[in-house]
Parts: sequence; structure tokens; C-alpha cells
Amino acid sequence: MFIGEYHHTIDEKGRIIIPAKFRDELGTQFIVTRGIENCLFVYSLENWANITNKLNALPFTKRDARTFNRFFMSGATNVELDKQGRININTPLVDYAKLIKDCVVIGTGDRLEIWSKELWDSFFDSTKDSMSDIAENLFNESVDL
Repeated sequence: MFIGEYHHTIDEKGRIIIPAKFRDELGTQFIVTRGIENCLFVYSLENWANITNKLNALPFTKRDARTFNRFFMSGATNVELDKQGRININTPLVDYAKLIKDCVVIGTGDRLEIWSKELWDSFFDSTKDSMSDIAENLFNESVDL
């Protein structure tokens, strides 16, 4: 399970360090794709297979299914860790996530997310005060956090 928040930088070649804590679970090769809210999603190959199976089960006759599939799958790229524990993120993904220098890598259970620090701070600041309401809307009395 991926958990935690780590601050790193991306260099001018699009390379960013993947925290050592996550490398064993990810493996040496994994998938990076466009996420939601202008971050990048990072999946192990095993978790990626699970996601693609779910996406492939969506009815292609539904416009939303086609649209999401195009958005999500067209951005996907296979990446490999180098000897320093870095990956190289391609330019379209760097541009999509607005990764310039300071970045935040977070664990969200089955995946990692890579955010620009600016976007992460904005997201966090805009949602932290509503966490109680969000939790109330998502969980019923039988789910104890």
C-alpha cells in the first residue's frame, strides 16, 4: 500500500526521484498517466492491469466511457527506474501536471500521485476544512475510520 507525502524536484530533463519507500512495491517498470485534477497517477504493472480490466469492461457505446478511456489511456507511458531511483516523465505529462521544479509525490493506497507543489498546496488548502463533510458524505455509520 502506498501512503505518505514526499517532496522532490523535477529537473529540466523531466527526471524525478521516486521515494525509496515505494520502489519495491512499484518494481523497476511501471505506468505513469494523466490523473484527475492535473496530477499524474503512477501504477505498478499489477495495479495497472486491474485498472485496464475495469476500463475495458465499460461499454464503448457510452460517450463518458469513451471520453475517459481516451483521456486516461492516451497519456499512459511505461517508465523505468534509473540507477538513482529516478524516472523520466515525458513532456506531455509534465505539461499536463504543470511540473516545473518543486513536486509532491503522495501515496493514495493503490497508486502514487505526482503533483506540482503549487497545485498540491492549492488542492490541500481548498479541501482541508471540508474533510469532515466529505467523510460524512462518503462513509456511513458502519464504516469506522
